[in-house]
Amino acid sequence: MKFTPRNLIILLLIFVGFLTFTGAFFIVNETKQAIVLQFGDPRKVITKPGLQFKIPFIQDAVFLDSRLLNLDPQPEEMILSDQKRIIVDSFARYKITDPLKFFQTVRNEITFSDRFGRIINAAVRGVIAQYSLTSLLSDQRIKIMNEIQNQIKGNEASFGVEIIDIRIGRTDLTEQVSNNVYQRMRSEREKEANLLRAEGEELSKEIRASADRQQTVIIAEAERTSSILKGEGDALKNKILADAYSLDEEFFDFLRTMQACRETFGDTEMSMVIAPGQVCEKFFGEIEINN
Repeated sequence: MKFTPRNLIILLLIFVGFLTFTGAFFIVNETKQAIVLQFGDPRKVITKPGLQFKIPFIQDAVFLDSRLLNLDPQPEEMILSDQKRIIVDSFARYKITDPLKFFQTVRNEITFSDRFGRIINAAVRGVIAQYSLTSLLSDQRIKIMNEIQNQIKGNEASFGVEIIDIRIGRTDLTEQVSNNVYQRMRSEREKEANLLRAEGEELSKEIRASADRQQTVIIAEAERTSSILKGEGDALKNKILADAYSLDEEFFDFLRTMQACRETFGDTEMSMVIAPGQVCEKFFGEIEINN
């Protein structure tokens, strides 16, 4: 096939026709919504998915997300009611409900995040300035979140969005405040530790003193009981001896003499010289004297 001027014109028309056809249709899927622009001016808003038509080379389509989106403003340093400085990192979840208003106001999500992020930080700063750090970390946190969201409600319509939720993701003390808080907590813990040690030592002294008193009382009672029992034993012994002596005085003298001799001689083999008339000789008579 020769490329004659006529053939070139036909090919050019086919190419232009193809571009015209492909440029005339576009698809909006389930996660998007579109705005048809003509020379930069909005002409039509499309919120339903499907195949759509636009004028080629004259109109263009801009797509916006129809899903739930995240907005994460830059963390900022803020002052609480107790004059403590904290770094607050908040975030929000929003949905584009009016694509035309959104496009006319901020054009795209990047610009929206920058502008509305400053609005969120301003609202957070204004609300938490009325609360202390203790309140921010307590059950009042939910109340604080609701107050922040109520303040922002008046701004969302002008951007064509709906703020679904706002949260303070993280709150960090500044380095200076962190050091001051740490030092104060350390001093308080040391004070409590010293107090507990002092109370422990005082209690230990009281326990030792009580134990010493109880020991003294117990020993005294034991000695008194021992003396009483010893006295009763001696009295009983003397009574038994007296009763025995009164029954048979001669036998009792003999028994005592035997005990005296046993204590004198013991179990050893030894010889003794006993003079006539001594105790043992009285009962044994003459005893052979060993040299």
